[in-house]
Formats: sequence, C-alpha cells, structure tokens
Amino acid sequence: MKLRKAKIADVEEMMSLINNNAEQGLMLPRSRNMLFENIREFMLAEEDGQIVGVSSLHILWSDLAEIRALAVDNNHRRQGIGTKIVKAIEEEALDLGCSRLFALTYQPEFFKSCGYEEVSKDQMPQKVWRECINCIKFPNCDEIAVSRII
Repeated sequence: MKLRKAKIADVEEMMSLINNNAEQGLMLPRSRNMLFENIREFMLAEEDGQIVGVSSLHILWSDLAEIRALAVDNNHRRQGIGTKIVKAIEEEALDLGCSRLFALTYQPEFFKSCGYEEVSKDQMPQKVWRECINCIKFPNCDEIAVSRII
C-alpha cells in the first residue's frame, strides 16, 4: 500500500468510496463538486492501482486544520490504513506549520486510538462552521468533535 496525493482522475473513485461509507452511516456524503474544488487537499491510500483509503487536510487558520472525509474501503478495514492516512496528514500539517487538528466524525473511537480527544463542538471557533450551512444535517449536527495538538 502506498500513500499519494489525489489527482483529478481519481475523483469518481474517491466519491464512490466516500459515499459508500456514508451509505453505511459511517460518515457524511461528499459531492463531486466538493471533491473537485478541494482535490489538492486529498491524500489517497492505493493498493494494486485501487484506491483503498482517502482523507483530506483542510487548513482553516494559522494553527487549525480539519481532517475531512476519512474513508477506508470495506475490504481493507482493520489493516491500519486509516491510521496511516491520519499520520501522513498530521505530518503534512506539521510541515505546513499547523499544530492543531480536529475532525467531526461518527467514528470517535478510531480517532481516540490515534491520540485525539473528544471535545465540545461549542469550543470550536466559528470559522469551523462556515461550511455547515450547506450540510444535509444542518442545523442538527450529530457528528462528534475530536481534536489533537500535534
């Protein structure tokens, strides 16, 4: 398995993987438009030419970034792929000079296993919520916030 940055040609496969996870209630769905607009943020895990994991690093402020759209293929779960993606995103954040990461998730136990702590969404700065108005769950967000200083 190798990690690499996403390319435009990956969008359809990324969307399929993410939205398959969303259909299982593991995360929120993502639109094709969101993926194209943010393609440079995405990291992929690839095995034998197939995308088996995906996530993005979304910078919000000088010291704050979000791990978004973390998904792993059903047949590749429990193999450490999600953890490897999170670690690679953390390294990228540090390289950029950003030391505080958070995620909004339905999988808080996974993030806790990576060193994140559950935090109140009320503690998150307003800047975090700027995209929430477009969410299918707005204004009744049921995701759990996790955060970590790296």
